[in-house]
Amino acid sequence: MQGRSETPSSDRRNVFSRLGVFRHNLRGLRGRMVLYFSLSAFAAAVSLSIVTYASTRAYLLDQRSELATSQAINNAQLLRTLVGVNPQDAGDIVTNIRTEAGGYAILYLNDEDSFFAQEPLRFTQSNLPTDLLTRTLGGKSSRQRFEFNGEPYEALGISISAISGHYFEAFPLTDVERTLNTIRTTLTFGIILITLAGGIFGFSSSSSVLRPLRRVASVATDIASGGLDVRLEDERDPELSRLADSFNNMVDAVQTRIQRETRFASDVSHELRSPITALAASVEVMQSRRDDLSDRNKQAFDIIASQVRRFDRTVLDLLELSRLDAGAGKTQEETVNLADLVKRVAQRHGFAEIPFATNLGDPDETVLDKRRIERIVLNLLENARDHAGGATAISVTGDERELRIAVEDAGAGVAQSERERIFERFARGTASRNSTGSGLGLAIVQEHARALGGKAWVEISTSGGARFMVSILRSGSTELTKPML
Repeated sequence: MQGRSETPSSDRRNVFSRLGVFRHNLRGLRGRMVLYFSLSAFAAAVSLSIVTYASTRAYLLDQRSELATSQAINNAQLLRTLVGVNPQDAGDIVTNIRTEAGGYAILYLNDEDSFFAQEPLRFTQSNLPTDLLTRTLGGKSSRQRFEFNGEPYEALGISISAISGHYFEAFPLTDVERTLNTIRTTLTFGIILITLAGGIFGFSSSSSVLRPLRRVASVATDIASGGLDVRLEDERDPELSRLADSFNNMVDAVQTRIQRETRFASDVSHELRSPITALAASVEVMQSRRDDLSDRNKQAFDIIASQVRRFDRTVLDLLELSRLDAGAGKTQEETVNLADLVKRVAQRHGFAEIPFATNLGDPDETVLDKRRIERIVLNLLENARDHAGGATAISVTGDERELRIAVEDAGAGVAQSERERIFERFARGTASRNSTGSGLGLAIVQEHARALGGKAWVEISTSGGARFMVSILRSGSTELTKPML
């Protein structure tokens, strides 16, 4: 068989499917754990970054201010000496004063009521903060940060009483601001990386945290599928150990109750089998004397006979369901052609006239339990006969994965609301409320189908009646041919 290559559309469907699973996981407990770890990491990273940035900023600015203040004081002392000797050369002395790169110096002399700027064409007293000028000229040394030409500066005002003047020096904070910008960028990236790392850590940690829950879910799935002997293993963690013990105790109680109810149904069925057999034998004996009865007694006898047969059928069905529930009975698997087997079952039980179709060829064989197939086919045909005016078509189809048996009837179909319920035990559809039968036939079909790895369901046929379908998983080699009608 040639391999199949996936088309772009199927690739997109697979991608969307994986994304859907991922979104579903994020909405669950794992998603909440990832969100919790991410938010916790984000909050911790932001808090640490704020503290780090604030302390670093304060340290850098303090260091810068200390250096600039030391230099400004040295310059003020130099001006006091030089201007004190040659006050008429104050302008030249300020011009030649040595400041930091990008810094500016200004001297004010009270006696001359004049400002002498180091670079009057670029920076004068008008560029200094007004508050700084007012405080310093009032005799109080002070400092203040401001902006000049869009750049951060810090200005220092020093009163020099020896020359009756005031010295102002402005120095740039551009290097500090650039360093702080680098630190902010680094901390921002750090916050992002720490948040992502927290989410990844939460995602990986959730695997170990959710592993016990996955084990519980797996065991619960096995139990729901009928494996009542499955139990959770002992856990080392005290809290998980309590969960495992409680879960196992619950399953023990459920298993005990189910086994008790199953045993009760089986015991009752067995106990009823003997009296029903005796009643059936008595009815057969009385059947030979039926002509001696009056018409009224004949009617009563016919009612008794039909109810005994119905009772007998119900008991037999209950016994069969009890065996299915208990898993009793040997599996008799054989390699057969399913289409041929279904056709022979229909003919052997008096349904040979029903049209039959299949797309399976003679070489198409699989390993099946013939007894289960016979019970499925016979129950479906009898159900159609008793409740839906008889079967109108039988078909067997198959593909590489599974085989399907379909029985169509001449009834009014099954309402959408009843299509699942009619496969329950003792359930009856609206159309079969007044008919005879135990209400167990379709339940038996469903149980046999599940035992074969498939399922049973009902849908509407093209003629308007019901089409009962049974799927069976394949085993063994297959070879499909064109339909043969």
